[in-house]
Amino acid sequence: MKSNIAIIVGHPHSESYCSALATAYIQGATESGATVRVIDLSTIQFDPNLRYGYHHRTDLEEDLLVAQEAIRWADHLVFVYPTWWGTMPAILKGFIDRIFLPGFAFKYRQNSLLWDKLLKGKSAHLIVTMDTPSWYNLLVYRQAGHRIMKHATLKFCGVNPVRVTEITPVKSLSEEQRKTWLDKIHKLGARFA
Repeated sequence: MKSNIAIIVGHPHSESYCSALATAYIQGATESGATVRVIDLSTIQFDPNLRYGYHHRTDLEEDLLVAQEAIRWADHLVFVYPTWWGTMPAILKGFIDRIFLPGFAFKYRQNSLLWDKLLKGKSAHLIVTMDTPSWYNLLVYRQAGHRIMKHATLKFCGVNPVRVTEITPVKSLSEEQRKTWLDKIHKLGARFA
């Protein structure tokens, strides 16, 4: 079981349901003996724009350096975020763009199409809220947002396995259903500790 967990809360509003889900996970994990570090994107300060791509390195803000260290330290990464327009919110995309850099998350090999996956040995869990029903997300959108995060981002960097928990449709959940999901996520945190 994993004992060092970094939780990335990818919702820009600090009082969102995603924040409540993250809190439930944290409580379950810490009660079971895990050590948890939280990266709440609604509270840290950074420019989400990778202004020069990889052509010119932009210095990382202090909050991003702390976030990189938490990810480096962790055995298990948990991303809690909503699906907006079929994928993650801009703040989470900007966070990934800024810190999942060559030399930290992966390394291109010289004169090769291959790369080194620098985050090997870590696992991840995506806890994703949506208003779109799961069946529609699967059949029509082909789970595009999940596939991008799972394969084109995390597995590209060596994180494996990557599991996904969908909570949907959030807009029509009753208070009782929301509480049931919070209990499930609490248990999920305890199980991964």
